[in-house]
Amino acid sequence: MAGDSDLSEGEHSVLFLHPHWKTVLMPFLLLVLVVVVAAVLVVVIPHNRLQTDERIAVGVIALLVAVIWTGIPFLRWRTTTYELTNRRLRLRRGIVSRTGRDFPLIRISDVSFSHGPIDRLLRCGKLIVESAGEHGQLVLNEIPEVEKVQATLFQLVEDEQERLAREDR
Repeated sequence: MAGDSDLSEGEHSVLFLHPHWKTVLMPFLLLVLVVVVAAVLVVVIPHNRLQTDERIAVGVIALLVAVIWTGIPFLRWRTTTYELTNRRLRLRRGIVSRTGRDFPLIRISDVSFSHGPIDRLLRCGKLIVESAGEHGQLVLNEIPEVEKVQATLFQLVEDEQERLAREDR
């Protein structure tokens, strides 16, 4: 599992996920549209001595649009990860440069979720994590199987509180 090497002793990964696939649905549909429009333009370009240059231009523009409007959102989706361990909630994101945030489970005071009708149909939603300290509330959008993640996180918070209470005795 990704990230296991940088976990502390006694810590193990429980859940590892990316944002829901619906975040790349629009870029994918845009890619299909770009391919269709480029194919139509290539066919419609009249036969003359400049047809090769015009077709190359259509191909280059289509490729640039596909990379910028489809490739970058896909890479952003693929490089954004949420990892839930038995000790913390880890957030990692970034294509070229990476940023990360860790939330110790012991600081989490409340975990809730919300999702609308489309989200319920696609089995995803918004996870809201209340944390003691300066950061307050963390809102994670497009979490797959958000109800399961919320229940797992809530259980892990309780388990961590019990573990620390046993250590204090």
